[in-house]
Amino acid sequence: MESLYLRRVPFLAEMSESDIALMAHAMRRRNYRRGEVIFRQDDPGNALYLIESGTVKISRQGEDGREITLTLLHSGDYFGELALLDDEPRSADAIAVEATTVYLLPKAEFKSFLQANPHVPLLMLSAMSRMYVRRLTDAVQDAVFLDVPARLARAIVQMHESTPRNESQPLRTTQADLASMIGATRESVNKWLGYFERRGWVKRSRGALSVLDAPALTRASRGEV
Repeated sequence: MESLYLRRVPFLAEMSESDIALMAHAMRRRNYRRGEVIFRQDDPGNALYLIESGTVKISRQGEDGREITLTLLHSGDYFGELALLDDEPRSADAIAVEATTVYLLPKAEFKSFLQANPHVPLLMLSAMSRMYVRRLTDAVQDAVFLDVPARLARAIVQMHESTPRNESQPLRTTQADLASMIGATRESVNKWLGYFERRGWVKRSRGALSVLDAPALTRASRGEV
């Protein structure tokens, strides 16, 4: 099972089956309660995390003390990967939004694996550079070309598509989280969620959001509101 989760990490996916199996052997399974802190900003970076189930919020503290939500991660997602390659502290907080189970790959075991397999780092660096350039390009493009309703619709669609769920299970997110993620005010997010709800695209509840019409939201994410 651990090897299947490792295959979902782009910079590990190009490794051989035997390399993946060796790395999977070093992984550990952990459970976190709703609201439990996985790590805090400035904590030592000592592991890569892969989410088996649940939701994890990645956030930072702004200069004014307010929390800024960077992203919400779900089953199949991963975080903390830079800790495997540098000796810097964590750059953000990671908190379980709901009961969450993760696999973690300790940094010490990962470094030992790299020392024994010198062909792996080049594969990883190539894949990571492509991944981060693509993320940066997408973020800049969204900020420049998309207005608030389009950015909001895109964020909702991305969370919906990345989360295995049945029709009755809502997304665990708040208006404040969405506002932080798309660079908008909470009032603006509230306004456009109300619009989406009146159109029958979403349904709001306390701390959650149900997607009722994903195709309509996808069109809205392209500016077709």
